[in-house]
Amino acid sequence: MLYAFELSGEHEELPAAEVFACLKIEELDFRPHIRVDQCLVVDIAGKEEDVERALKGHITERLAMTHHILKVVGITDNTQEAVLKLAEAFEPSAYIKEGQNFVVRAKRIRHHVDFPGEFLEQKIGGCIYRKGFRANMQNPDVEFRLILSEKAVLGTLLSSIDRSAYECRTPQNKPFFHPGVLMPRVARALTNLSGIKPGELSLDPFCGTGGILVEAGLVGARVIGIDAQEKLVVGARMNLEAFELDYALLEGDACRVPLKDSTINAVVTDPPYGRSAAILAESLEKLYSCALEEIQRVLKPGGIAVVVSDKAALEYGEKAGLKVLEIYVQRVHRSLTRTITIFQKKGDEI
Repeated sequence: MLYAFELSGEHEELPAAEVFACLKIEELDFRPHIRVDQCLVVDIAGKEEDVERALKGHITERLAMTHHILKVVGITDNTQEAVLKLAEAFEPSAYIKEGQNFVVRAKRIRHHVDFPGEFLEQKIGGCIYRKGFRANMQNPDVEFRLILSEKAVLGTLLSSIDRSAYECRTPQNKPFFHPGVLMPRVARALTNLSGIKPGELSLDPFCGTGGILVEAGLVGARVIGIDAQEKLVVGARMNLEAFELDYALLEGDACRVPLKDSTINAVVTDPPYGRSAAILAESLEKLYSCALEEIQRVLKPGGIAVVVSDKAALEYGEKAGLKVLEIYVQRVHRSLTRTITIFQKKGDEI
């Protein structure tokens, strides 16, 4: 069965990568079907009710860079004629039950089409109405969504991601604030890319105010944070306590992590880069080198480390014996570009 993920436009690659990571975490049998601007369509095998329970449940709760998840009705060219042909051909009773009402919403992505979506909303709605179903603009039982990108994707809304929850957790809204930290949506997406599952151990050896730890804790991970600055460890504790999470915090050195070998399931961290920070190493280069050696040591075989830097951490990770899986570049503003490197500890790969 095909399912579409209506992606945010905040990065070209991260939203789709986050979807794939969450599908893997839920151990769904899937393969990519088609990807267009701000829309990813995936073919997911298995019992429909089980798949949709996972999509509407844990996956919707975890995703940060997706707006909506749809069950796909059809995919066609992004012309009015092609969309109307699809609307006339499909059988609504496969997606809407007798007695239920509906609404049609169209979303234009950037400038891929030069006509208003309202016209197609009316036309598709008319097709469904003529097949025996009533419209309800205010409180519909079923919402049909049309995504107009390089292709047109028509589907029924399964679930919507509550992105406002991330806005409520912005750094300024937490009990302890310190500038220069990742926003919650980014921290959650990176957490998802680590593949961490509920009950597993996630480490941030540069935890700062605990923003990454909060997002990992909210998806059910047990979190461990380390930072060199006492005031940040105190602040992180305040933030983690506010969300009643399962955590451990230490004031210490990321180059000397007080954990046993191969005990951590995932690492997600945002080390100091190009900004003033109290560090115990001789230089940022030395800090990266030593910290990645420690990350490699404490990770379980096959474990994932997601490392944010202002330049590729690739060379330090490879020297430490980590395998590079992916590198993503995110431009934050004119003077700051983040490099997000996904490492894996060699061994039994996941």
